[in-house]
Amino acid sequence: MTRRFLRGLAATLFVAALPTACADADPSDIPPGDWPHYARDLAATKYSPLDQIDADNVGDLEIAWVWESADYRLTGEHEGSSVNSNYQATPIKIGDRLYTSTNLGQAVALDPATGEELWRYDPYAEGLRETPGGRSNRGVAYWTDGASERILLGSGEFLIALDAASGRPDPAFGNGGAVDLADDPDPRVLTFSWTSAPLVVRDLVIVGATAMVPNRNWKTAPPGYVRAYDVRTGNLRWRFNPIPEPGDPALATWGDSSWVYSGNGNVWTLMSADDELGHVYLPLKTTTNDWYGGHRPGDNLYGESVVAVNVETGERIWHFQMVRHGIWDYDPPAAPNVIDVTIDGRPTKAVAQVTKQAFVFTFDAQTGEPIWPIEDHPVPPSPVPGEIAAETQPFPTRPAPFDLQGITLDDLIDFTPELRVEAEEILDDFVYGPMFTPPTVKGAGGKQGTILMPGWVGGANWGGAAFDPETGVLYVPSVTSPSVTALVAPPVPDSSDFRYVRGLPREVPMPSGLPLLKPPYGRITAIDMNTGEHLWMRANGPGPRDHPAIADLDLPWLGQRGRPAPLLTKTLLFLGEGTESALSILPIAGGKAFRAWDKDTGAVVWEMELAAGTSGAPMTYLAGGRQYVVLAIGDRDTTGRLVALALPGGGR
Repeated sequence: MTRRFLRGLAATLFVAALPTACADADPSDIPPGDWPHYARDLAATKYSPLDQIDADNVGDLEIAWVWESADYRLTGEHEGSSVNSNYQATPIKIGDRLYTSTNLGQAVALDPATGEELWRYDPYAEGLRETPGGRSNRGVAYWTDGASERILLGSGEFLIALDAASGRPDPAFGNGGAVDLADDPDPRVLTFSWTSAPLVVRDLVIVGATAMVPNRNWKTAPPGYVRAYDVRTGNLRWRFNPIPEPGDPALATWGDSSWVYSGNGNVWTLMSADDELGHVYLPLKTTTNDWYGGHRPGDNLYGESVVAVNVETGERIWHFQMVRHGIWDYDPPAAPNVIDVTIDGRPTKAVAQVTKQAFVFTFDAQTGEPIWPIEDHPVPPSPVPGEIAAETQPFPTRPAPFDLQGITLDDLIDFTPELRVEAEEILDDFVYGPMFTPPTVKGAGGKQGTILMPGWVGGANWGGAAFDPETGVLYVPSVTSPSVTALVAPPVPDSSDFRYVRGLPREVPMPSGLPLLKPPYGRITAIDMNTGEHLWMRANGPGPRDHPAIADLDLPWLGQRGRPAPLLTKTLLFLGEGTESALSILPIAGGKAFRAWDKDTGAVVWEMELAAGTSGAPMTYLAGGRQYVVLAIGDRDTTGRLVALALPGGGR
């Protein structure tokens, strides 16, 4: 009974779909020239039906306008403030305005044809926030009832509702236009931060959380509540707790009553929804903490699960745990794609969750039943004192993995004999093996720790995948970027009550400054989700081919591990190389190229070099009859900005 529940095969609650209140719940209802959600639609497809830009004319694309992040104005107004140039925002476009956020939590409206600023909301000038801060902010959300229009912004500890026409706070929402998300009935919630965009479904605005406490050093932590607020009033409508509560059969997956004090399991990334079914799909993080779980024996539901909840109540409808007793930081990193496919001749609405471990888990969107069998495979036990790793982990039978899993000697770089010898010497300093080889204590057995492959940036990450509703093909960017987990005792007394925390090193040493493993180091994989079969895989850029150790070898593309995000149109796939400033990516990463690819073959049909690598997910829209592609760029030498591309003269 418990094991069947754990595997997500008991969908204990089914709630009938409620009438939709959103005019654009169905992607076909969205005006073709608009992009009203972070990923254009609630299903997170990142797909637009626009076709003005195609393979025949894409070579004529030019920069139409550039907008530098308004955050740089704050550095002159607030002494000591600084701006992270890794600008990750994706704008939304409705009607005659483009809306976006900034890393320091501002919001702006721009003219979509010119990039001219129409209004700017500054929470510091408004007195809501005191000191400019924030590492990234990926976007805003939009709501309308046909009469009123609102922009929803997460800024520091606050959820803010702004009038879409003026940028002024809505006085009917919360306290003068803002809800303090650190103000929660749970006394363990001490603060709040979140980098992803809110999700608006019907008349609710739904938010996750990156952190609800100042640090992750303690066993006792607040659950990573997912909360839904009334979009008109700011009143809390429901709160989903990813840590099970009394009466939930999932308590059987927590030994020693560890659910009482354990926390996290939050949604740090984007979410998706199906308005027709009345479902919101939550990709839930690891429970406290990411690399050591000796204090929380058991499989620890609902950590590292995808969970469908009722949009009106927040009640769980179904779930599937993709990693049991997480100790690898393999939380699902992106919004699940809600897809319409044909399986064995039967039209099926499904949910496809890409993961850091390079799997696509695929479920019936209504019931949570796997579309294709998911098998339990035995995985290595943990040698760490106090740790009891899960004996098995779930492996989808299809689609096949889209990136490297685990490390063997055969995976090491071998362009030259010298590189191979150096790579073998590096590998010998670490514990390594198949995927789910557990973290180890630094120094144990003379090793520096465990090399995880994939590392905790993936495989896939927050850029997610894009889905073509006309063909049923999923396009998944990924990186081959191993990480090191070296557990150590807390280095400072009274700094933590965990037996072990993550220590150094965290990056894998590089032979002669090149990646440890064979390429590709970044790739894009096309998967037919009607069959689960891979159609093609391509390296996503030249990579370090000009490195002195290999420059004379005339190598093919090696790929860039910069964590780019895809954009699909009716005619093309757009993908950059990512920024060299992407968090937790090893050196030799990212690149300044932005490309258009043939969706059927993976052939590159066009590329342009920009001032910096792509840092945000691209989007597209029509303004004045002209199709624009807009993307955020930035790196350590280039300020964060939006760049708009279009055909000269506004058409073919």
